Amino acid sequence: MPKPKKVARKIPKFETEDQEREFWAKADSTEYVNWGQARQVQLTSLRPTTRVISIRLPETMLERLKLLANKRDVPYQSLLKTYVAEKLEEELRAAA
Repeated sequence: MPKPKKVARKIPKFETEDQEREFWAKADSTEYVNWGQARQVQLTSLRPTTRVISIRLPETMLERLKLLANKRDVPYQSLLKTYVAEKLEEELRAAA
């Protein structure tokens, strides 16, 4: 005999993200969402959260970075992020 369908509870309205975060940290989502009917979606417009940092680089290093970025026609900050990301992946693969 099939199980009776469970009626999903109504998700409350939240005034702040903190309230929502606190609610979902304690609530069982299966009581509110029928995960059997869930579909996978791609959120192509999302960008990762970024944080501004200050980094001190020798002037010569910064000038060389700007020169390479100029040759590739990209902002030097973007090139620096690419280099950092590549090195992080390399180090994490080596550690695994």
